Amino acid sequence: MPIIGKLLKKTTKIGYKRNFNKGKEYFHQVETLKKLLEKAKFTKFGFQYKFNEISNNVELVEDFQQLVPITDYDRFYDAWLKDSILGVKDNTWPGRIKFYALSSGTTGSPSKRIPVSEEMIRSFQKTSMRQITMLHELDLPESFYSANVLVVGGCTKLNKKKTHIEGDLSGILKKHTSFILSPFAKPGNKITGIKDWNVKMEMMIEKAPTWNVGVVAGVPSWCIMLMEKIIERYQLSSIHDIWPNFDVYVHGGVFMQPYTKRLEKVTGKKVHLLDTYLASEGYFGFQTSTSRKGMQLLLDTGVFFEFVPFNSDYFDEQGELINRNIAYTLSEVEEGIDYAMVITTNAGLWRYMLGDLVRFINVEEREVCITGRIKQFLSLCGEHLSLANINEAIRNVADNNNIEITEFCIYPDINHQRHEWFLGIDEDVDKQAILAQLDAELGRLNDDYASARKYTLNQPTIEVLSPKVFYAFMDSIGKSGSQNKFPRVMNTHQSEQWLKYLASHA
Repeated sequence: MPIIGKLLKKTTKIGYKRNFNKGKEYFHQVETLKKLLEKAKFTKFGFQYKFNEISNNVELVEDFQQLVPITDYDRFYDAWLKDSILGVKDNTWPGRIKFYALSSGTTGSPSKRIPVSEEMIRSFQKTSMRQITMLHELDLPESFYSANVLVVGGCTKLNKKKTHIEGDLSGILKKHTSFILSPFAKPGNKITGIKDWNVKMEMMIEKAPTWNVGVVAGVPSWCIMLMEKIIERYQLSSIHDIWPNFDVYVHGGVFMQPYTKRLEKVTGKKVHLLDTYLASEGYFGFQTSTSRKGMQLLLDTGVFFEFVPFNSDYFDEQGELINRNIAYTLSEVEEGIDYAMVITTNAGLWRYMLGDLVRFINVEEREVCITGRIKQFLSLCGEHLSLANINEAIRNVADNNNIEITEFCIYPDINHQRHEWFLGIDEDVDKQAILAQLDAELGRLNDDYASARKYTLNQPTIEVLSPKVFYAFMDSIGKSGSQNKFPRVMNTHQSEQWLKYLASHA
């Protein structure tokens, strides 16, 4: 194994030099769109929107934006996707889409079926290899490169339907994983095929001492919980007692800061944190260095990006688009603005609004951070409170009081014109003092919130609970583990589920 580690480290170094400054220029995006239009010009979607005519135009980006409206999942499903799922050939992408990824969705929402084409799978493989080469920057020991990658993900068992195969994206990608890489991946087929998170976690705990883990990947809440359980089971001082080569934690889709102190408690040495932008709809980017704050978007792997400023000029109070044709390209965006991201992909999604809000940290380097979700913002009385505001306020209050707030949620109480807070804190705290600080922080971060609190928005309420209550709730609705994330800003259905659960377990 030391020989393998030495070889892989050398290979990573070569790949790093090749990929470090690759694919940052805007022309890669124009070329990507051109290839997508050419590929799909004889599909039903391509005929309807005249891809054959615009693909060779000098102004193909502008023509594309004028002809094709921005869509979301529900609109795209009704107009196009449901036919593709039923097996219609050459619908939005050449041939038939064989695989569909079931997205985890938000609490209470049915799973979405996202098309996964052969071209998209190759893009995932290409991006994964590119990300691996970036590990060279960390200057890790050779022993790291012969260690395992532990992916704490969903059930990889796929379901055969009449016209397609569907399941968790990890299962679809695993089916296409090279047999050369398979021995390095944990927890293995037997465990990854288990749907029940509690059963899966128990089996991972049992196997943990036999693994040589170098990388852990997955949602922080479930990954750290697994490591805590392993430490408890084997009476360890830290996870490094059994995984000495654990040097990298790859997270994604969740604001990491609330979990850093909790991660430090289970580790015996520094672990490098790397953010990644991977969704059922595509592999959009990753953090190229621990010294950089943002994730670099990938401009040449089959995705064309557009961005809509998330403000009242483009969205109404319900978070609905006002104009379905206007969006900015990468050549037009600015730093410090929250944008709704729109994607066109090599799986036949066209001008599809992902639902994520991103902010450019560095336009020149194409680096973004995720600041929230379009539907996860509060504007009960015009306060326009974003998830980024909420996360920052939570972080500041936690730091100021030297406490951990790893889980939380908030929802708007329409009847009483106020916000209802629920914080997951293990320590004894003065909850009203915490609430006063949160209120003040939000007013400092957001002028609209400060104004609303002064005139129209009533005093918020707060409940402090053990973080275990949040995990137990997720378990009660079948959303434990995998890529499931607790909803931070709850809609009406989610808050009703949550309050019902709390009342029944009071």
